[in-house]
Amino acid sequence: MQPILLIGIIIFTGFIVGEICTRIGLPKVTGYILAGLILNPQLTHFVPETFVVHTDLVTNIALSFITFSVGGTLLFSKIRILGKSIIYITIFEAQFAFLFVAVFFVLLGPVLLPSAGNGMVAFFIPLALLLASLASPTDPSATLAVEHEYKAKGEVTSTIMGVAAFDDIFGIINYSLAISFAGMCIQHESIGLASIVRPLLQIAGSIIGGILFGLLLNFLIKVIKKESEGVLISLIISLLALCYGVAGLLGADELLSTMTMGIVVVNYNIKKEKIFNILERYTEELIFVLFFTISAMHLDFSVLVSNYLFIIIFILFRSAGKFAGTFMGGKLAKSSLPVQKYTAGGLIPQGGIVVGLALLIQQQPTFHSISTIILNVIIGATIIHEILGPVVSKITLIKAGEIKVIKKHK
Repeated sequence: MQPILLIGIIIFTGFIVGEICTRIGLPKVTGYILAGLILNPQLTHFVPETFVVHTDLVTNIALSFITFSVGGTLLFSKIRILGKSIIYITIFEAQFAFLFVAVFFVLLGPVLLPSAGNGMVAFFIPLALLLASLASPTDPSATLAVEHEYKAKGEVTSTIMGVAAFDDIFGIINYSLAISFAGMCIQHESIGLASIVRPLLQIAGSIIGGILFGLLLNFLIKVIKKESEGVLISLIISLLALCYGVAGLLGADELLSTMTMGIVVVNYNIKKEKIFNILERYTEELIFVLFFTISAMHLDFSVLVSNYLFIIIFILFRSAGKFAGTFMGGKLAKSSLPVQKYTAGGLIPQGGIVVGLALLIQQQPTFHSISTIILNVIIGATIIHEILGPVVSKITLIKAGEIKVIKKHK
């Protein structure tokens, strides 16, 4: 079957199933994932497995857009307005989720998967570090949908949306560090000063590269007089691809570079609103349809079934970290009691960037022994999060008193 026909089928199926999900009260992303499951070569044999294996280019382009948009949420003036409550809660809930998942996977991994013959250092510690790095980010779309549907208003709602906008950044930084240390464990490299400095240099290089490409985009938009939407889209796509590609070529972290590029643009470009509005209007839907549908087509059902306990543990301890970190951060920031108690409930939904990070891990030969487990755990957890997330968010906001429950009289 021709590749262009397969792309058409993927986009059309993802779009239709996404629309069906919105009609029954589920997020569109859930529909995209379900469409990918329908088209998964292991289930229907309609799309050849060889096609799915060679979709890295599409997913990498999608990831550059997604991380650029994530960076676009880090507006310095907005951070100052939100205050220390948002900052404290974000730091603690993101890092507690990382710590809880890492510790419990190290402790429980050998019990749940005793057949893994590569040992603690070469298998379970890298697995725990990489899964933990994917525990920090939150997908705010489910909570946002609930907020809009029920017109929720209040400090808990505002805190949830503020934290969700920023914890992806901690997730990407955690991922950059985890992937370096996990690689050292698998390759049996000794931990010395050089091994500690190297990931820090990679992060520094990624940030510098993102700053340079962000400044280049800002400069070109200033000097190019023709500011049509087509010109801006062409310019953004080309520089995002260059930023992502150059970072990979130099051994830096591609996602951190494109995210930093977004931070530079949103804070220092006079046309920032126009740039991000154009991306949201013309590219976001297509990017999400392709990305999530193709991601679910990578799912290995045999691995998913055999590692269902890993999925449950990931969800439980990630949630525990979110609740503990939110309460601790809220306490230190002296937030109100409702913010301390209920904010974490809106931070449970997960999707978006974590699926992309899992796909990037799968692309690296170093992590061949654990990448399939990671991808299947993350996609399995994402499906559950996207289905239960809106329900949990609604209950949370009702308890916080920020959704008015209208009682029907007989």
